[in-house]
Amino acid sequence: MVLRLRVGRKGYVILPKALREALGVEEGDVLLAQVGDGILLIKPARRQVDEEQLRRAFREHVEKLRSLRGRVEPRPGELAEVYLEEEFE
Repeated sequence: MVLRLRVGRKGYVILPKALREALGVEEGDVLLAQVGDGILLIKPARRQVDEEQLRRAFREHVEKLRSLRGRVEPRPGELAEVYLEEEFE
């Protein structure tokens, strides 16, 4: 996909909302710019992982799974607060 972006008076380039959403770019995120052979490549910088926060999330998840041990199916509404997407944030 090729997008046509316009450079503003002060050199600003606005990334369209659909592009920001597709890439997961939010206000304050860092983007990396790479230049070579007349090409400008802009991509999101990888975010640093807070290892302690990740450990806490895993512990909480394991505790939830242990509370379900021995049960075949969850009770209605029991997992309403659990989203798979949260595991990958």
